[in-house]
Amino acid sequence: MATEPTRYARAWRLGIAALAVVAAVGAAIPFSYSLTRNERVDAEAARAAVSAEALLAEEPAVPVDASSFWSLAGVDEEAALDALLARMGPDERLGQLFMLSYGGEEPTPLLYSWIRRRGLGGVKIFGWNADDTGKLADAIEDIQKAAENGPLDVPPFVATDQEGGWIRHVRGSTSVTPGNMAIGASGWPSDAYRSAYYIGVELSALGVTMNFAPTVDLATRPESTIIGPRAFSSDPTETGILAAAWARGMADAGVLATAKHYPGHGDTELDSHGILPVIDIDEETLWNRELVPYRMLAAEGVPGVMSGHLAFPRISGSNEPASLSRHFIQELLRDRMGYDGLVITDDLMMSGAASSGGLSETCELAIRAGNDILMFSRTLSLDDAAWARLARLYRSDPSFRSRVDESARRVLRAKLRWLLPLGRDGVRPDADPEAAMRSDESREFFAEQAVRSATVLGRAELPLPETGRVLVAGPFGDFAAEAAARVPRATIYRFSYQPSADELAAELASFKARLPAADAVVVCVANPEGAAFARAARKAGKRLYVVSSLNPAYAMEFKDDATIVAVYSYARESFKAAFAVLAGDVEAIGRLPIEAGS
Repeated sequence: MATEPTRYARAWRLGIAALAVVAAVGAAIPFSYSLTRNERVDAEAARAAVSAEALLAEEPAVPVDASSFWSLAGVDEEAALDALLARMGPDERLGQLFMLSYGGEEPTPLLYSWIRRRGLGGVKIFGWNADDTGKLADAIEDIQKAAENGPLDVPPFVATDQEGGWIRHVRGSTSVTPGNMAIGASGWPSDAYRSAYYIGVELSALGVTMNFAPTVDLATRPESTIIGPRAFSSDPTETGILAAAWARGMADAGVLATAKHYPGHGDTELDSHGILPVIDIDEETLWNRELVPYRMLAAEGVPGVMSGHLAFPRISGSNEPASLSRHFIQELLRDRMGYDGLVITDDLMMSGAASSGGLSETCELAIRAGNDILMFSRTLSLDDAAWARLARLYRSDPSFRSRVDESARRVLRAKLRWLLPLGRDGVRPDADPEAAMRSDESREFFAEQAVRSATVLGRAELPLPETGRVLVAGPFGDFAAEAAARVPRATIYRFSYQPSADELAAELASFKARLPAADAVVVCVANPEGAAFARAARKAGKRLYVVSSLNPAYAMEFKDDATIVAVYSYARESFKAAFAVLAGDVEAIGRLPIEAGS
């Protein structure tokens, strides 16, 4: 099911092309220029008469069979939506707005109750659900079977975060890829497209139908520990182009892409999981910087946008999160940008989304702001206060009911477009999902992409000397393995990726004791702790080579004193590329996708 483009993805492309043709033809030969005013009136009257006569001659419309979601194939979309909603009660409509998760590898009876009783709109797969891809496939199979016993057989979206590179919630046998910043370093839209396509093929084989990616946050503060190499670039237009290609690749694999974190998480070092980041910029700056990719993606018709828990007090006048703000969701995204796709909240259990009135108030504010799907990192109880509040408002507040119905219709429309063409069996995992994992074709591509993105900075004294004693230090097993394979004379020293202060001090002392015996030192720098080891080698006066992994911001302090090879990921292919550059086997053609002075 995952090896060829979906019908909707093809329609998306063809629709955009058709609109362009219509616009071009309309501009060249405007209808109003070809007829006089009286002729236009006569023609319109004639068309109206023919239309009325045709309507009288038509047979009575056949009622739409909406007893099952799967019976709506081939039915006009609006008619199908009308029929579905007419058969749904308040609980089923409100249920489409909920996306819940579960703990562990197996879905819980409580989650199945939500699916069977309320037609749960979506299920979110987190890292704690997905260490074993075989068990994940079994879980998704059971989730979709349960949906067949739910209201009108409407399948839930099954969503995850599989951005590539650093963020990979579905692990097991899925691909480890160079990631977004590597795509930004190559600058090739085809790299963005193919990365997403191969990631999407793997997800689709497992039954995952929605991906919370691409990340389109800008690397405005490249040292950010929450975004970092998840960004394509610090350039808004380049980010928009690459994100559009990425979303298209995901669509052609049969998975709905969701751009995040709207309106932009790149200008802060804080993590909204634990605190509400406050970003001190005005609306003009936001519109011409962070929102540029979203403006481009809205024009391209990206199917989903995730709203982030981020405060912009100079714009909103308060510390209200953008995810709960009608100004950001309805006025900016919907009205000003013209976006009519799905808007999904980031996890509402995060501290950044907290409201004074608790989770139930947060949920109400999120819906009133214009979000279509509320996402939670656990399964709420059936009588949870949040559900009770929303159900009560649906029955008593006409404006709230209208807002819920609008979102329920939008969610169902997305399912008709993305899930219905797959068929009942197509939303389930493949019979052998492992066959789609890490294909020869995808392995070859990701290896090529890693080389294409490799970037040389600093003194560029290449290749690494063929003689002399070399000390290689880094935190990753794949880095050490590549060093041992490519520089067999080297001494390998492993240090911790995120050591405590005491561990760091002990490891640095051990590393410094090895420095006198080395003529050249290669250090993998992926974070501030790794930079401390490169700093020690520089202070000892050694010939220094830095392999920058993940976030290049931490290696920039060495650009005047060392040769830096940036590869943006800890994937094995990235380290292969780095040592190929150090050995002089390939020329690094990537360019730094962040500001050089950052």
